[in-house]
Amino acid sequence: MKRYLALLALVLAACSKNIQTQEAVRSAVIEYLTARAAQTGLAMNSMQVDIASTTFEKDTARVTVSISPKSSPGAGGMQMTYNLDRKGDKWVVRPGGTPHGMIAPQSPVAAPPGENLPPGHPPIGKQ
Repeated sequence: MKRYLALLALVLAACSKNIQTQEAVRSAVIEYLTARAAQTGLAMNSMQVDIASTTFEKDTARVTVSISPKSSPGAGGMQMTYNLDRKGDKWVVRPGGTPHGMIAPQSPVAAPPGENLPPGHPPIGKQ
């Protein structure tokens, strides 16, 4: 009976899919962003998503992705960090935290006293 249980555990472990790959993480992030296109304004079919870094720890992953327009390669883009949880044989972006893993915007800074702005430039720090 012990041999049977050990063999069963070995077979189940062998059948478990290895998802600790950058492609599996990339797919999860694209799925997450596609589902939230109305909130983000990103048309994911026209965006290039590249994995900048990934760390795995048991059933969690932390990934930094670079997102840029396919039509303008090298034009810049944005980097975002996501935390993911393993759910079965796939990764799922963990909800919560700062939206999309982006840093919150800073308050506007006023020009130092006595410093002039170019003609037609809107006032800085006044809303």
